[in-house]
Amino acid sequence: MPSPHRAILNAAVPLFLSMSAGVVAQLISTSLLGHQATTQLAAFALANAVLAPVTAAVSGGLRGMAPFIAVCRDRPAEALPILKDARWLTIGLGTVGASVMLGVPLIARIGGVPDEVAAEFGTLPLLLALQVLLYSAGGGANGMLVALGRSRLVLWSSLSSTVLGVFLHLILVPRMGIQGTGIALLASTALAVTVSNVLLLRVPELAGQSLRPGRPRPREIVRMARVGIPMSATLVVKFAVMGGVTYAAARTGAQGAAAHAILVSLHGFLGLGAFAVAQAVTPEIARAAAPGDARRLNRAALTIAAAGELAGALVLLFLGEAVLGLFTSDDTVLDLALVLLPLLAAYALADDCAIVTSAGLTGLKRSTWSLGSAIAGNGMLALAMAPAAAAYGLAGLWIALIASRVLILAVQTVGFMRHSEVG
Repeated sequence: MPSPHRAILNAAVPLFLSMSAGVVAQLISTSLLGHQATTQLAAFALANAVLAPVTAAVSGGLRGMAPFIAVCRDRPAEALPILKDARWLTIGLGTVGASVMLGVPLIARIGGVPDEVAAEFGTLPLLLALQVLLYSAGGGANGMLVALGRSRLVLWSSLSSTVLGVFLHLILVPRMGIQGTGIALLASTALAVTVSNVLLLRVPELAGQSLRPGRPRPREIVRMARVGIPMSATLVVKFAVMGGVTYAAARTGAQGAAAHAILVSLHGFLGLGAFAVAQAVTPEIARAAAPGDARRLNRAALTIAAAGELAGALVLLFLGEAVLGLFTSDDTVLDLALVLLPLLAAYALADDCAIVTSAGLTGLKRSTWSLGSAIAGNGMLALAMAPAAAAYGLAGLWIALIASRVLILAVQTVGFMRHSEVG
Protein backbone atom coordinates (compact mmCIF):
# COMPACT_ATOMS: atom_id res chain seq x y z
CA MET A 1 0.00 0.00 0.00
CA PRO A 2 1.16 3.65 -0.47
CA SER A 3 2.77 5.41 2.48
CA PRO A 4 0.12 5.51 5.25
CA HIS A 5 1.62 8.73 6.65
CA ARG A 6 1.25 10.47 3.30
CA ALA A 7 -2.32 9.26 2.75
CA ILE A 8 -3.38 10.50 6.18
CA LEU A 9 -1.54 13.82 5.96
CA ASN A 10 -2.98 14.59 2.52
CA ALA A 11 -6.47 14.42 4.01
CA ALA A 12 -5.68 15.67 7.51
CA VAL A 13 -3.86 18.92 6.67
CA PRO A 14 -6.89 20.62 5.04
CA LEU A 15 -9.05 19.35 7.91
CA PHE A 16 -6.57 20.71 10.45
CA LEU A 17 -6.66 24.13 8.81
CA SER A 18 -10.46 23.95 8.71
CA MET A 19 -10.73 23.06 12.39
CA SER A 20 -8.14 25.69 13.33
CA ALA A 21 -10.43 28.32 11.91
CA GLY A 22 -13.29 27.08 14.09
CA VAL A 23 -11.16 27.03 17.22
CA VAL A 24 -10.07 30.62 16.58
CA ALA A 25 -13.70 31.72 16.89
CA GLN A 26 -14.12 29.69 20.10
CA LEU A 27 -10.97 31.14 21.65
CA ILE A 28 -12.03 34.68 20.74
CA SER A 29 -15.41 34.07 22.36
CA THR A 30 -13.77 32.74 25.53
CA SER A 31 -11.37 35.68 25.61
CA LEU A 32 -14.08 38.31 25.15
CA LEU A 33 -16.32 36.81 27.82
CA GLY A 34 -13.40 36.32 30.19
CA HIS A 35 -12.47 39.97 30.00
CA GLN A 36 -16.07 41.13 30.17
CA ALA A 37 -17.18 39.22 33.28
CA THR A 38 -15.99 36.06 35.01
CA THR A 39 -19.60 35.04 35.72
CA GLN A 40 -20.50 35.24 32.02
CA LEU A 41 -17.54 33.06 31.07
CA ALA A 42 -18.57 30.55 33.74
CA ALA A 43 -22.18 30.57 32.47
CA PHE A 44 -21.06 30.02 28.89
CA ALA A 45 -18.86 27.13 30.02
CA LEU A 46 -21.83 25.51 31.74
CA ALA A 47 -24.12 25.92 28.72
CA ASN A 48 -21.36 24.56 26.50
CA ALA A 49 -20.97 21.59 28.85
CA VAL A 50 -24.53 20.59 27.90
CA LEU A 51 -24.13 21.56 24.23
CA ALA A 52 -21.06 19.34 23.81
CA PRO A 53 -22.79 15.97 24.40
CA VAL A 54 -25.85 17.10 22.45
CA THR A 55 -23.76 18.08 19.43
CA ALA A 56 -21.68 14.94 19.87
CA ALA A 57 -24.79 12.80 19.56
CA VAL A 58 -25.61 14.39 16.21
CA SER A 59 -22.04 14.36 14.90
CA GLY A 60 -21.63 10.73 15.99
CA GLY A 61 -24.61 9.73 13.90
CA LEU A 62 -23.09 11.54 10.93
CA ARG A 63 -19.67 9.96 11.47
CA GLY A 64 -21.27 6.54 11.27
CA MET A 65 -21.81 7.06 7.54
CA ALA A 66 -18.08 7.46 6.76
CA PRO A 67 -17.20 3.74 6.35
CA PHE A 68 -20.19 3.25 4.04
CA ILE A 69 -19.45 6.30 1.88
CA ALA A 70 -15.70 5.57 1.70
CA VAL A 71 -16.24 2.44 -0.37
CA CYS A 72 -18.19 4.58 -2.87
CA ARG A 73 -15.30 7.00 -3.41
CA ASP A 74 -15.24 6.28 -7.15
CA ARG A 75 -19.04 6.36 -7.37
CA PRO A 76 -20.20 9.54 -5.57
CA ALA A 77 -23.78 9.28 -6.82
CA GLU A 78 -24.19 6.01 -4.91
CA ALA A 79 -23.07 7.75 -1.72
CA LEU A 80 -25.78 10.43 -1.75
CA PRO A 81 -28.60 8.17 -0.43
CA ILE A 82 -26.28 7.24 2.47
CA LEU A 83 -26.06 10.92 3.48
CA LYS A 84 -29.84 11.17 3.35
CA ASP A 85 -30.18 8.11 5.57
CA ALA A 86 -27.74 9.67 8.04
CA ARG A 87 -29.79 12.86 8.15
CA TRP A 88 -32.95 10.95 9.06
CA LEU A 89 -31.01 9.48 11.94
CA THR A 90 -29.61 12.82 13.12
CA ILE A 91 -32.89 14.73 12.83
CA GLY A 92 -34.27 12.45 15.53
CA LEU A 93 -31.15 12.85 17.66
CA GLY A 94 -31.14 16.62 17.14
CA THR A 95 -34.76 17.04 18.17
CA VAL A 96 -34.09 15.32 21.48
CA GLY A 97 -30.87 17.29 21.89
CA ALA A 98 -32.56 20.65 21.31
CA SER A 99 -35.05 19.81 24.05
CA VAL A 100 -32.15 19.10 26.41
CA MET A 101 -30.59 22.48 25.58
CA LEU A 102 -33.79 24.25 26.61
CA GLY A 103 -33.40 22.62 30.03
CA VAL A 104 -29.97 24.15 30.74
CA PRO A 105 -31.25 26.52 33.50
CA LEU A 106 -32.91 23.58 35.29
CA ILE A 107 -29.77 21.46 34.92
CA ALA A 108 -27.75 24.31 36.42
CA ARG A 109 -30.02 24.56 39.43
CA ILE A 110 -29.91 20.81 40.02
CA GLY A 111 -26.13 20.90 39.63
CA GLY A 112 -25.74 23.42 42.44
CA VAL A 113 -24.38 26.22 40.24
CA PRO A 114 -24.00 29.58 42.06
CA ASP A 115 -26.99 31.90 41.51
CA GLU A 116 -24.90 34.72 40.07
CA VAL A 117 -23.67 32.38 37.32
CA ALA A 118 -27.08 30.84 36.53
CA ALA A 119 -28.61 34.32 36.21
CA GLU A 120 -26.48 35.00 33.13
CA PHE A 121 -28.04 32.39 30.81
CA GLY A 122 -30.84 34.54 29.31
CA THR A 123 -31.79 33.41 25.79
CA LEU A 124 -28.56 31.45 25.25
CA PRO A 125 -30.19 27.99 25.72
CA LEU A 126 -32.82 28.80 23.05
CA LEU A 127 -30.19 30.02 20.58
CA LEU A 128 -28.10 26.90 21.11
CA ALA A 129 -31.18 24.67 20.71
CA LEU A 130 -31.83 26.26 17.31
CA GLN A 131 -28.19 25.69 16.40
CA VAL A 132 -28.54 21.97 17.19
CA LEU A 133 -31.68 21.63 15.04
CA LEU A 134 -30.01 23.37 12.12
CA TYR A 135 -26.92 21.17 12.27
CA SER A 136 -28.93 17.95 12.61
CA ALA A 137 -31.04 18.72 9.54
CA GLY A 138 -28.27 19.99 7.25
CA GLY A 139 -25.02 18.49 8.53
CA GLY A 140 -22.89 15.72 7.10
CA ALA A 141 -21.87 17.38 3.83
CA ASN A 142 -18.32 17.96 5.04
CA GLY A 143 -18.07 14.39 6.30
CA MET A 144 -19.18 13.11 2.91
CA LEU A 145 -16.60 15.28 1.13
CA VAL A 146 -13.87 13.84 3.38
CA ALA A 147 -14.99 10.25 2.79
CA LEU A 148 -15.01 10.90 -0.97
CA GLY A 149 -11.42 12.13 -0.83
CA ARG A 150 -12.21 15.83 -1.28
CA SER A 151 -11.01 17.17 2.07
CA ARG A 152 -9.72 20.45 0.63
CA LEU A 153 -13.25 21.64 -0.13
CA VAL A 154 -14.05 21.55 3.59
CA LEU A 155 -11.83 24.61 4.09
CA TRP A 156 -14.28 26.93 2.40
CA SER A 157 -17.21 26.32 4.72
CA SER A 158 -15.07 26.58 7.85
CA LEU A 159 -13.25 29.72 6.74
CA SER A 160 -16.42 31.54 5.72
CA SER A 161 -18.26 30.62 8.93
CA THR A 162 -15.23 31.55 11.05
CA VAL A 163 -14.93 34.98 9.46
CA LEU A 164 -18.60 35.61 10.12
CA GLY A 165 -18.40 34.19 13.65
CA VAL A 166 -15.35 36.28 14.60
CA PHE A 167 -16.93 39.43 13.16
CA LEU A 168 -20.19 38.87 15.06
CA HIS A 169 -18.36 38.02 18.29
CA LEU A 170 -16.34 41.22 18.11
CA ILE A 171 -19.45 43.30 17.40
CA LEU A 172 -22.04 41.60 19.62
CA VAL A 173 -20.25 40.28 22.71
CA PRO A 174 -19.08 43.70 24.03
CA ARG A 175 -22.66 44.97 23.66
CA MET A 176 -24.76 41.91 24.48
CA GLY A 177 -22.42 39.65 26.43
CA ILE A 178 -23.30 35.97 26.45
CA GLN A 179 -26.40 36.52 24.29
CA GLY A 180 -24.18 37.89 21.54
CA THR A 181 -22.14 34.71 21.67
CA GLY A 182 -25.29 32.66 21.07
CA ILE A 183 -26.30 34.75 18.06
CA ALA A 184 -22.80 34.52 16.59
CA LEU A 185 -22.71 30.73 16.98
CA LEU A 186 -26.14 30.27 15.38
CA ALA A 187 -25.32 32.53 12.42
CA SER A 188 -21.93 30.94 11.76
CA THR A 189 -23.44 27.44 11.88
CA ALA A 190 -26.10 28.48 9.36
CA LEU A 191 -23.44 29.74 6.98
CA ALA A 192 -21.23 26.65 7.44
CA VAL A 193 -24.12 24.28 6.67
CA THR A 194 -25.15 26.29 3.61
CA VAL A 195 -21.65 26.50 2.11
CA SER A 196 -20.80 22.83 2.74
CA ASN A 197 -23.99 21.65 1.05
CA VAL A 198 -23.41 23.92 -1.94
CA LEU A 199 -19.86 22.59 -2.30
CA LEU A 200 -21.06 19.00 -2.12
CA LEU A 201 -23.42 19.62 -5.03
CA ARG A 202 -20.49 21.00 -7.03
CA VAL A 203 -19.00 17.51 -7.19
CA PRO A 204 -19.64 16.70 -10.89
CA GLU A 205 -21.47 13.42 -10.27
CA LEU A 206 -23.84 15.12 -7.81
CA ALA A 207 -24.73 18.23 -9.83
CA GLY A 208 -28.45 18.85 -9.94
CA GLN A 209 -29.21 16.36 -7.15
CA SER A 210 -31.37 17.14 -4.10
CA LEU A 211 -29.95 16.89 -0.57
CA ARG A 212 -33.32 16.71 1.17
CA PRO A 213 -33.75 13.44 3.09
CA GLY A 214 -36.78 12.36 1.05
CA ARG A 215 -38.55 9.10 1.87
CA PRO A 216 -36.76 7.20 4.68
CA ARG A 217 -35.23 3.77 3.97
CA PRO A 218 -35.67 1.94 7.29
CA ARG A 219 -33.39 -1.02 6.52
CA GLU A 220 -30.47 1.17 5.42
CA ILE A 221 -30.99 3.59 8.31
CA VAL A 222 -30.86 0.69 10.78
CA ARG A 223 -27.71 -0.68 9.13
CA MET A 224 -25.99 2.68 9.49
CA ALA A 225 -27.37 3.15 12.99
CA ARG A 226 -25.48 0.04 14.10
CA VAL A 227 -22.30 2.03 13.53
CA GLY A 228 -23.56 5.57 14.12
CA ILE A 229 -25.59 5.07 17.31
CA PRO A 230 -22.73 3.46 19.29
CA MET A 231 -20.53 6.31 18.04
CA SER A 232 -23.13 8.83 19.19
CA ALA A 233 -23.49 7.07 22.52
CA THR A 234 -19.70 7.03 22.95
CA LEU A 235 -19.50 10.78 22.42
CA VAL A 236 -22.56 11.45 24.57
CA VAL A 237 -21.08 9.46 27.45
CA LYS A 238 -17.78 11.29 27.09
CA PHE A 239 -19.17 14.79 26.88
CA ALA A 240 -21.94 14.22 29.40
CA VAL A 241 -19.35 13.20 31.98
CA MET A 242 -17.14 16.10 30.88
CA GLY A 243 -20.13 18.32 31.49
CA GLY A 244 -20.33 16.85 34.98
CA VAL A 245 -16.65 17.69 35.41
CA THR A 246 -17.42 21.29 34.46
CA TYR A 247 -20.16 21.45 37.06
CA ALA A 248 -17.81 19.91 39.63
CA ALA A 249 -15.32 22.67 38.79
CA ALA A 250 -18.09 25.26 39.14
CA ARG A 251 -18.77 24.12 42.70
CA THR A 252 -15.25 25.31 43.59
CA GLY A 253 -16.43 28.86 42.74
CA ALA A 254 -16.73 31.20 39.75
CA GLN A 255 -12.92 31.49 39.48
CA GLY A 256 -12.54 27.71 39.37
CA ALA A 257 -15.22 27.42 36.68
CA ALA A 258 -13.56 30.15 34.62
CA ALA A 259 -10.09 28.57 34.92
CA HIS A 260 -11.53 25.21 33.89
CA ALA A 261 -13.28 26.84 30.90
CA ILE A 262 -9.99 28.32 29.72
CA LEU A 263 -8.20 24.97 30.01
CA VAL A 264 -10.96 23.22 28.10
CA SER A 265 -10.72 25.84 25.34
CA LEU A 266 -6.97 25.33 25.15
CA HIS A 267 -7.52 21.57 24.95
CA GLY A 268 -9.59 22.29 21.86
CA PHE A 269 -6.46 23.86 20.37
CA LEU A 270 -4.22 20.95 21.39
CA GLY A 271 -6.68 18.39 20.05
CA LEU A 272 -7.02 19.89 16.58
CA GLY A 273 -4.46 17.57 15.02
CA ALA A 274 -6.03 14.48 16.54
CA PHE A 275 -9.53 15.36 15.34
CA ALA A 276 -8.23 16.05 11.84
CA VAL A 277 -6.24 12.81 11.75
CA ALA A 278 -9.21 10.87 13.12
CA GLN A 279 -11.52 12.12 10.37
CA ALA A 280 -8.86 11.40 7.77
CA VAL A 281 -8.02 7.87 8.89
CA THR A 282 -11.57 6.50 9.25
CA PRO A 283 -12.32 6.20 5.50
CA GLU A 284 -8.78 4.99 4.80
CA ILE A 285 -9.14 2.12 7.29
CA ALA A 286 -12.61 1.35 5.88
CA ARG A 287 -11.00 0.96 2.44
CA ALA A 288 -7.95 -1.02 3.67
CA ALA A 289 -7.35 -4.13 1.57
CA ALA A 290 -5.92 -6.24 4.43
CA PRO A 291 -5.83 -6.25 8.25
CA GLY A 292 -2.13 -5.41 8.20
CA ASP A 293 -2.87 -2.27 6.18
CA ALA A 294 -5.45 -1.18 8.76
CA ARG A 295 -2.95 -1.57 11.58
CA ARG A 296 -0.27 0.37 9.69
CA LEU A 297 -2.73 3.19 9.06
CA ASN A 298 -3.67 3.28 12.74
CA ARG A 299 -0.03 3.40 13.86
CA ALA A 300 0.71 6.19 11.41
CA ALA A 301 -2.32 8.15 12.61
CA LEU A 302 -1.27 7.79 16.25
CA THR A 303 2.26 8.95 15.46
CA ILE A 304 1.05 12.05 13.61
CA ALA A 305 -1.52 12.96 16.27
CA ALA A 306 0.90 12.51 19.18
CA ALA A 307 3.60 14.56 17.45
CA GLY A 308 1.17 17.40 16.81
CA GLU A 309 -0.11 17.39 20.39
CA LEU A 310 3.40 17.39 21.89
CA ALA A 311 4.45 20.30 19.68
CA GLY A 312 1.42 22.32 20.75
CA ALA A 313 1.95 21.42 24.40
CA LEU A 314 5.56 22.63 24.33
CA VAL A 315 4.49 25.99 22.91
CA LEU A 316 1.81 26.28 25.57
CA LEU A 317 4.14 25.37 28.43
CA PHE A 318 6.79 27.88 27.34
CA LEU A 319 4.33 30.72 26.69
CA GLY A 320 1.74 29.75 29.29
CA GLU A 321 1.38 33.01 31.19
CA ALA A 322 1.25 35.11 28.03
CA VAL A 323 -1.34 32.80 26.44
CA LEU A 324 -3.53 32.58 29.53
CA GLY A 325 -3.43 36.36 29.91
CA LEU A 326 -5.36 36.60 26.65
CA PHE A 327 -8.35 34.93 28.28
CA THR A 328 -8.70 36.63 31.65
CA SER A 329 -7.72 39.69 33.63
CA ASP A 330 -8.53 37.93 36.92
CA ASP A 331 -5.23 37.09 38.68
CA THR A 332 -6.80 34.25 40.66
CA VAL A 333 -8.12 32.60 37.50
CA LEU A 334 -4.76 33.09 35.79
CA ASP A 335 -2.82 31.46 38.63
CA LEU A 336 -5.19 28.51 38.81
CA ALA A 337 -4.95 27.81 35.09
CA LEU A 338 -1.17 28.29 34.95
CA VAL A 339 -0.51 25.64 37.61
CA LEU A 340 -2.61 23.11 35.73
CA LEU A 341 -0.97 23.45 32.30
CA PRO A 342 1.25 20.33 32.68
CA LEU A 343 -1.81 18.26 33.61
CA LEU A 344 -3.64 19.67 30.59
CA ALA A 345 -0.77 18.53 28.34
CA ALA A 346 -0.81 15.00 29.76
CA TYR A 347 -4.58 14.76 29.47
CA ALA A 348 -4.51 16.02 25.88
CA LEU A 349 -1.94 13.39 24.82
CA ALA A 350 -3.96 10.47 26.22
CA ASP A 351 -7.26 11.85 24.95
CA ASP A 352 -5.95 12.55 21.45
CA CYS A 353 -4.57 9.02 21.08
CA ALA A 354 -7.92 7.65 22.24
CA ILE A 355 -9.75 9.78 19.66
CA VAL A 356 -7.60 8.39 16.85
CA THR A 357 -7.98 4.78 18.00
CA SER A 358 -11.75 5.23 18.27
CA ALA A 359 -11.78 6.49 14.68
CA GLY A 360 -9.92 3.35 13.66
CA LEU A 361 -12.57 1.20 15.29
CA THR A 362 -15.25 3.15 13.43
CA GLY A 363 -13.42 2.45 10.18
CA LEU A 364 -13.62 -1.26 11.04
CA LYS A 365 -17.35 -0.77 11.80
CA ARG A 366 -16.67 -1.81 15.40
CA SER A 367 -17.79 1.35 17.18
CA THR A 368 -19.47 -0.71 19.92
CA TRP A 369 -15.99 -1.38 21.33
CA SER A 370 -15.45 2.39 21.57
CA LEU A 371 -18.72 2.63 23.48
CA GLY A 372 -17.58 -0.03 25.95
CA SER A 373 -14.28 1.74 26.56
CA ALA A 374 -16.07 5.07 27.03
CA ILE A 375 -18.40 3.55 29.61
CA ALA A 376 -15.47 2.04 31.50
CA GLY A 377 -13.26 5.13 31.53
CA ASN A 378 -15.93 7.77 31.94
CA GLY A 379 -17.77 5.67 34.50
CA MET A 380 -14.62 5.71 36.61
CA LEU A 381 -14.36 9.46 36.10
CA ALA A 382 -18.00 10.03 37.07
CA LEU A 383 -17.43 8.24 40.36
CA ALA A 384 -14.15 10.02 41.09
CA MET A 385 -14.74 13.61 39.96
CA ALA A 386 -16.73 14.93 42.91
CA PRO A 387 -14.50 13.40 45.64
CA ALA A 388 -11.37 14.45 43.72
CA ALA A 389 -12.56 18.04 43.36
CA ALA A 390 -13.65 18.22 47.01
CA ALA A 391 -10.36 16.84 48.31
CA TYR A 392 -7.80 18.27 45.88
CA GLY A 393 -9.58 21.02 43.93
CA LEU A 394 -9.04 21.47 40.20
CA ALA A 395 -5.74 19.56 40.29
CA GLY A 396 -7.49 16.46 41.60
CA LEU A 397 -10.14 16.83 38.93
CA TRP A 398 -7.56 16.92 36.12
CA ILE A 399 -5.64 13.96 37.53
CA ALA A 400 -8.88 11.98 37.47
CA LEU A 401 -9.37 13.09 33.86
CA ILE A 402 -5.93 11.78 32.89
CA ALA A 403 -6.52 8.40 34.56
CA SER A 404 -9.84 7.96 32.75
CA ARG A 405 -8.30 8.66 29.34
CA VAL A 406 -5.43 6.22 29.91
CA LEU A 407 -7.95 3.50 30.73
CA ILE A 408 -10.04 4.30 27.63
CA LEU A 409 -6.98 4.21 25.38
CA ALA A 410 -5.86 0.85 26.77
CA VAL A 411 -9.27 -0.77 26.20
CA GLN A 412 -9.57 0.69 22.70
CA THR A 413 -6.10 -0.54 21.73
CA VAL A 414 -7.01 -4.09 22.76
CA GLY A 415 -10.22 -3.83 20.73
CA PHE A 416 -8.54 -2.48 17.62
CA MET A 417 -5.86 -5.17 17.63
CA ARG A 418 -8.47 -7.87 18.12
CA HIS A 419 -10.83 -6.73 15.36
CA SER A 420 -8.13 -5.75 12.84
CA GLU A 421 -6.75 -9.30 13.06
CA VAL A 422 -9.99 -10.64 11.63
CA GLY A 423 -10.27 -7.97 8.94
